[in-house]
Amino acid sequence: MAKALLVAGTTSDAGKSVVTAGICRWLARQGVRVAPFKAQNMSLNSFVTADGAEIGRAQAMQAAAARVEPEAAMNPVLLKPGANGRSQVVLLGRAVAEVGALDYRDRKPVLLERALACLADLRSRYEVVVCEGAGSPAEINLRDRDIANMGLATAAGLPTVVVGDIDRGGVFAAMYGTLALLSAEDQRHVAGWFVNKFRGDARLLEPGLAMLRELTGRPVLGTLPMLSGLWLDAEDSLDLTTVVAQGAAVGPVGADVLRVAVLRFPRLSNFTDLDALAQEPGVLVRWATRPEELADADLVVLPGTRSTVADLAWLRERGLEAPVRARVAAGLPVLGVCGGFQMLTREITDEVESGAGTVAALGLLPARVVFGAEKVLARPVGVAFGEPVEGYEIHHGVAEVEGGEAFVTDGHERALDGCRVGPVWGTTWHGVLENDGFRRALLREVAALAGRAFVPAPDTSFAAAREERLDRLGDLIEEHADTDALWKLIENGVPAEGALPFVPPGAP
Repeated sequence: MAKALLVAGTTSDAGKSVVTAGICRWLARQGVRVAPFKAQNMSLNSFVTADGAEIGRAQAMQAAAARVEPEAAMNPVLLKPGANGRSQVVLLGRAVAEVGALDYRDRKPVLLERALACLADLRSRYEVVVCEGAGSPAEINLRDRDIANMGLATAAGLPTVVVGDIDRGGVFAAMYGTLALLSAEDQRHVAGWFVNKFRGDARLLEPGLAMLRELTGRPVLGTLPMLSGLWLDAEDSLDLTTVVAQGAAVGPVGADVLRVAVLRFPRLSNFTDLDALAQEPGVLVRWATRPEELADADLVVLPGTRSTVADLAWLRERGLEAPVRARVAAGLPVLGVCGGFQMLTREITDEVESGAGTVAALGLLPARVVFGAEKVLARPVGVAFGEPVEGYEIHHGVAEVEGGEAFVTDGHERALDGCRVGPVWGTTWHGVLENDGFRRALLREVAALAGRAFVPAPDTSFAAAREERLDRLGDLIEEHADTDALWKLIENGVPAEGALPFVPPGAP
C-alpha cells in the first residue's frame, strides 16, 4: 500500500492547504505519483469533477498541484453550511442530507468508514497520498468522533506533521499546547512541525525552534516564509480578508483602472470565481457590505451563495437593493453568478433550501427560479461574446429564462445559460471568468458601459497564473523544508512506539 502523510494545523487557516499542495507539487516534480486527500471538509467553495461529483475547491487545487485529475475520493465528505445552523452533507460528490451539528455527530462513525475506504482506494492507485486535516487536532470536545485529524491518523496509520501560523502570534504555545492536549496514542503519530508565514531573519527564530525541539522531542521540518500573492482557490472564510486587487497593483494597460465591487453575502460561496478578475492588470476587486461601497464601482458582482433567499433578505436589510437598482437605471454594469443570478430574476420559489415558498426577487432579469430537490452538477461548455467558455454548475435553483439575450449559447442561436438585459448579466456557471478571451471581452463591455478608458491586458493567462503559483508552493517546500527528513517520514511511516516522548498532560 502507498505511503501517506497527514498535514494537520494548530488552527484553521494555519496553512494546511498550502503545505499540502506544496508537498504534492514537490513530489510530483520528483516523478512520484501523488494524490491529495481530505476526509472531511467544511467549505462553501466547491468544484465539480469531470464525472460530475462535488468536492472542496482546495482539493481540486491540490490535485492540480499533484498534476492529477480531481475525483470524489479525494474529498469524500464535504459539509456546506447554510442558514439556521444546518449544513448540507455531500458524500462522495452527492448531497445526501441537511443536518444540524448534533445530528451530524451521530453520522461520523459511518462517515469514517467511507473516508477510510476512499483513502485505501487512493493508496492502492498512487505511490504517496498527502492528507490534509481540518481545523485543529486538539479540538478535544470533538475527538471521540473525529474523522479528519487524529481519528484518521490512528485508524489509517498516518505519520503527522503540524503546521503553525507564526504571523498571528503565539505559534510555540499553539504547537506545544496542541501536542500536550493529545492522548499518548495520538501523540505517537505527531512526528514534526512546520512554522508557516514567517517574516524576518530566520536566525532570530532559532532559539525558539531549539526549545520546541527540546520540549517536544519533535523536529521542525521547515520554516516557511510569508509569501505575498499566493491567495488562490481558498476554502476558508478567513481568507476573505486577503482578497485584494492583485491585478491593480500591476497597473492598467489603458488610462483607467476598473473598480469591481463584490457583495459579501453572509453565506458567500465559490468566491474563487473572483480570482481571475483579481489577476487582471488594472482591475481593483474589493468586497462590499454597505451602499456607499458601490458608489464608484464600474462593475457590481452578486456572487454565489449557499442560501439565496436568506442572503437576498440580507441584501435588502443592508440597504443594497436601491443602489443596485439605481446602477441599472443609469446603465452601469451588474453581474450575477449562480445565487447572485437567482437574486436578479423576477421571483424565486424555494421549498428546498429555505422553505420560504415564493419570494419576489430584484426583477432585473426576465427569469423565474424554482428550487429542486436534486442538485444540478455539471461541467458545461459554450460560447459567449464570440469566445469559447467552460464552467461548472452547482445549484438547486433552476432558472427559467423568459426573455432578454442569452448569456451563453452553443455558438449559434441556441441558448445554453443565463441571460442579459442591457447592463445586467446573469449566469449559473461558476468559473466562466477563468476563460481568458471571454473575460477580456466582458471587461471591454464593462469599460464601455462605465465610460472608462480601460484596456484588458492582451496576454493575461489565468491558467498560467495558477500554474505559476502552484510552482511557487513547490518551491516553498523544496527551498525551505528539510525534504530529506520529510521523505524519510513519508517512507518510514509512524515512528515506533517509544521513539518520541509523551508530553503531559495528554487528553483530559
